[in-house]
Amino acid sequence: MKILTTVKKVVDVELNIQVKEGKIVQDGLQYVMNAWDENAVEATVQLKENNGAETTLVCMGDSESTLMIRKAYAMGIENGIHVDDPLLESADSNGYAKVLKKIYENGDYDLIITGKQAQDTDNGHTGIMLAEYLDIPCVSNVVAIEVVDESQLAVSRIGDSGTEIINVNLPALLTVSDSINEPRLPALRGIMMAKKKAIETKTLADLELTLEQIDMQPVRTEILEYQAPSVRQAGKKFEGDAAEITAKVVQLLSNEAKVI
Repeated sequence: MKILTTVKKVVDVELNIQVKEGKIVQDGLQYVMNAWDENAVEATVQLKENNGAETTLVCMGDSESTLMIRKAYAMGIENGIHVDDPLLESADSNGYAKVLKKIYENGDYDLIITGKQAQDTDNGHTGIMLAEYLDIPCVSNVVAIEVVDESQLAVSRIGDSGTEIINVNLPALLTVSDSINEPRLPALRGIMMAKKKAIETKTLADLELTLEQIDMQPVRTEILEYQAPSVRQAGKKFEGDAAEITAKVVQLLSNEAKVI
């Protein structure tokens, strides 16, 4: 089985992110691997360890994206592809899906595993779009993967009414939930070996793709501006007689908050 996994470099959302004039302030930002993609990498490595799968990872972005690939190497991924092209700076989910379609077709993979969504945009579009463009089965929000045989998987997903178990024929695409596993911490030996491993770098020209072919002239979606969330007002604290406090709170909820 040949598995293609995708990861994205995202802003570390644990940081205090600032917005100024509709743009994110870049000073002091740090970037990490998208959290759901870490689960995808772990799921891929487990399939390699338990079923002898061949693993390849792809990441699109600037030179810092290679750090995400090296982290995946340290976790156990075997091969890495870095798509580095300034023309992709304004790419949306649709554009990324078109690029991944080309990579998939060049590699003749049996399975694609992606994270359920991206933690910077909260979109969950790319993987599902990719499956549609490839005309292969897609199961989203996956929490367990079992290999039935060389041509079939049994996967569990979280549905609207509980856990659903689905048999899916390969080739297929799975988007995984963060409930599927606990991503491993790379061992020191793996980190050191990852620093020496080669990464295959591609541009759109290398992939024989144009902006028109990936629907980026013009792009289908565009971020116009960022807006910081409203600052939550401090709550009110009441002390004193319980009966008086209750009457005052009810009055405020009715006249001020307008919730009763």
